[in-house]
Amino acid sequence: MKGRIAPSPIRPVADSRNGRVAEREKRRMGERINSHRELHVYQNAINAAMKIFELTKLFPSEEKYSMVDQMRRSSRSVCANLAEAWRKRRYQNAFIAKLSDAESEDCETKVWLEFAQRCGYLNQKQMKKLDDAYDHIIGQIVKMIQEFDKWLIK
Repeated sequence: MKGRIAPSPIRPVADSRNGRVAEREKRRMGERINSHRELHVYQNAINAAMKIFELTKLFPSEEKYSMVDQMRRSSRSVCANLAEAWRKRRYQNAFIAKLSDAESEDCETKVWLEFAQRCGYLNQKQMKKLDDAYDHIIGQIVKMIQEFDKWLIK
């Protein structure tokens, strides 16, 4: 068709979730991810952890040293393990091990969320939103584990 320009195969594709250029498109275009903070999985994890922090402020005081501490710790640990994995990209086994730790902490966080809902501290909507967020995060982590070779420093 005359006058119509075909889209460039290297043009960035916007991520529909947050409007940022997807990581795979950045890599395809030769742009470098310089920090774990640029990873969408890290951004999703830290946003979910901050949501848990805000919600647990409203939990009863008797849960402060049990459920609240555990929920906050495990949700923050997802982020910390992702950051550590990022720095371990030179070593395949260490990289995968840290991603596996992040995956485990994600699952632990989901258990604490279920306890919070069953105890009446989270409503169904809050639980669903956070549970979905952690499902998405674990999917991103699993994909990184499956495609570890794309992330390693060679």
